[in-house]
Amino acid sequence: MTDSAPPSPARTPWRAVFGGSIGNLVEWYDWFVYASFATYFAGAFFPKGNDTAQLLNTAGIFAVGFFMRPVGGWLLGRFADRRGRKAALTLTVTLMSASALLIAIAPTYDQVGYFGAAVLLVARLLQGLSVGGEYAASATYLTEASRPGGRGFVSSFQYVSMTMGQLIGLGLQIVLQHTMSDDALHSYGWRIPFIVGAVGAAVVFWLRRNLLETEVYTEEDAHQDERGTIAELLRHRKEAVLVIALTMGGTVAYYTYTTYLTKYLSNTAGLSKSDASLVSFCALFLFMLLQPLAGSLSDRIGRRPLLITFGFGSMLGTVPIMTALSHTDTFTGALLLSLAALVIVTGYTSINAVVKAELFPTHVRALGVALPYALANAMFGGTAEYVALWFKKGGAESGYYWYVSACAAVSLIVYLTMRETRDAALSRDRADGPAAPGKQRTTAV
Repeated sequence: MTDSAPPSPARTPWRAVFGGSIGNLVEWYDWFVYASFATYFAGAFFPKGNDTAQLLNTAGIFAVGFFMRPVGGWLLGRFADRRGRKAALTLTVTLMSASALLIAIAPTYDQVGYFGAAVLLVARLLQGLSVGGEYAASATYLTEASRPGGRGFVSSFQYVSMTMGQLIGLGLQIVLQHTMSDDALHSYGWRIPFIVGAVGAAVVFWLRRNLLETEVYTEEDAHQDERGTIAELLRHRKEAVLVIALTMGGTVAYYTYTTYLTKYLSNTAGLSKSDASLVSFCALFLFMLLQPLAGSLSDRIGRRPLLITFGFGSMLGTVPIMTALSHTDTFTGALLLSLAALVIVTGYTSINAVVKAELFPTHVRALGVALPYALANAMFGGTAEYVALWFKKGGAESGYYWYVSACAAVSLIVYLTMRETRDAALSRDRADGPAAPGKQRTTAV
């Protein structure tokens, strides 16, 4: 149902939030389940040998997926600017479903040698293509569908859905760990979450077909030929560089305390795989609940205070937190330290999507968010786990802690000098004012 009159300023576009987020949940479930189950399928695609070496191989393929994200950011970001946010959201979840299915049916090393690893690689490339466009399409859709003064709160649900996707993956892992033997998990049980992901993505494809296009996008009548072009993005190269720089520290910290955390607690701290998974699950659940609170706070005090808090916290807190985690041998100690790290990271995750979307005009917003963000993730987020394992294999694991701190320090400089974006107008035509008569609104509930 749509409204012909502007909605009350207090109303939140829950239908748009759900539609933009539910697919994001499945996308990131599939993306993160690879990392969550890597300890079980690493030996299936590579020769038997050193466990850390096998994890390095699977982490390398994980990183390759990130290097496909700039391609996805460019192609699907352009697609979202030219064909609409709804069309891009539908396409990305289709690609993700195909990639999950490929991993689920991939043959092992014992069956076909390295061909199985090649199938795994192709699937990760498809995932990278999909996620490269999903982030920007979701960020722009949620931001544009929000009422003025509530964009931080609404866009924070992007990381709520991302985290929920990871929680579902971890939850499924915990269930399988308690219902299947370790041998069964290493043999075939690891395929189950990828089958679930493929089916879930197919369901979301149907749901996303019923989304309304955002009002901000449909009202943008100018710049038709410039929509989503690299030439137009280059006119906003200062903002593009800003996205890369402000993402650098946040993405390294995020992947350190999410995808890498379970392996770190298992390989370094010495916790069992099941305890490490449970620590990650509990910490991420509380982290998820913090996102809307922090997003709403940014609508009141601005985006920069939260980003600056994250920058200082990550720069100064990473070394002591990671060092303490390496020596903890209790569930409670690991949980409290992990949660402390994720509270710091919340200053970045809760608002990074809306900040980037607020930097660009409508006709190049999706590409402007997608490509620079994907480049930053390829360089820093996708390589975080690989760099961490490289330091560990070299016998200098603490060097990784300082690496994370250094990345946060670079981003902190950006946070201290960038402009506040909270009151930025998303549309030049209406400056975030009331809808034109007769226009459909995505804010209908």
